[in-house]
Amino acid sequence: MTKDAVLLGGPLGLGHEMMARSCAEVLDRAGWRTRRLDSMSLLGPWHGGMGAGLFRRLVAVPGLYDGLHFAHLRTGSRLADPMDRAASARLVPALRAELEREPADLVISVFATGASAAAKLKAENPGLRTLVLCTDVAVHRLWVAEGTDLFLVTSPAAAASVRRYLPRAAVAIVPPSVRSAFYCAPTQEQARAALGVPAGDFCVLAIDSGWGFGPLVESVRAVAEAGVHVLAVAGRDRRLERRFRELAARTPRITAFGFTDRIPALMAAADLVIALPGAMTCGEARVVGRQLLLLDVMPGHGRDNLLHELELGGAHACVMTPEGVTASVLALRDDDLSHPPPPPPAPRWEPALAAALQRIGLDLITTDDAIEEPDPDDAHAFPESSVVRGF
Repeated sequence: MTKDAVLLGGPLGLGHEMMARSCAEVLDRAGWRTRRLDSMSLLGPWHGGMGAGLFRRLVAVPGLYDGLHFAHLRTGSRLADPMDRAASARLVPALRAELEREPADLVISVFATGASAAAKLKAENPGLRTLVLCTDVAVHRLWVAEGTDLFLVTSPAAAASVRRYLPRAAVAIVPPSVRSAFYCAPTQEQARAALGVPAGDFCVLAIDSGWGFGPLVESVRAVAEAGVHVLAVAGRDRRLERRFRELAARTPRITAFGFTDRIPALMAAADLVIALPGAMTCGEARVVGRQLLLLDVMPGHGRDNLLHELELGGAHACVMTPEGVTASVLALRDDDLSHPPPPPPAPRWEPALAAALQRIGLDLITTDDAIEEPDPDDAHAFPESSVVRGF
């Protein structure tokens, strides 16, 4: 019998959307019916819009969201619980109505506000399975609620941060939820031929993931003027896309893009990826075999993620000015640090997702060869530290 899943995301940045797409890709291939719901939209047009606008204003003021994240969300202070209750008061009834209208076997939350609401509904519907997928290295308080059947995280540090709030939480460590297109990216030669990037040029891919942090336009201009070919992706920021295209019209070394599904090919064409320390982008670049130059301008969880990505290797940080970005790009080019030995094959996350669902009583049956049971002797497939507790 066909099973149904709800993917509960949010509108802030593209990382949550890509996580939802990764889950949907696996479930759809296995014959599930999936639908995506926006947590902020479920709050209603006024409250949802106000919440999203408030968040964007917080992250736009240097230090303000850092203070909220590190002093309250990550520690689970007295402020975090009222924030959760205020959102849940509207989101829980809205999500309940959605599930009554169209029942689901599974709710996968990739957004903190949604995670809390789904967990609260578990008490009303014991047959519902609730799963949280968070790729941050420090999972803050709003992600973690009693009633979640399983937390999927990508590092031991993240697993420990979940158990900070729920010591008996069921947690599994899985590889980053990278979509299948990145595993079959073209060769650099093929990608460059398709994009018109000269074979001998040093080329970087600069990606804005929907946040608009930092002087990215000025940095792209400075890097191009230094003799480097730049593939500049603006995401869904129309204003940024327009500025990139204006630059590209005057500078032959810049190729501009708006929102695009060609990221696997763009990463393949580049020698280096310039991006925020978002776990999704970093995981994708590592699958394609590209090193990262990370911009330390993403407040809150971005500060944690930056340090984690640097520790994983294959990543570098820079001073967030046009001059600082350019100096780091040229150093990596001249020292050939952007061409390390080929990395070992990146572990795919689909087998771990299949194993996780099986552990909460939901078999993921598929004929797709890309989804197979993880080898119990392979520590990368489902590491020993990911043993699920509480069942």
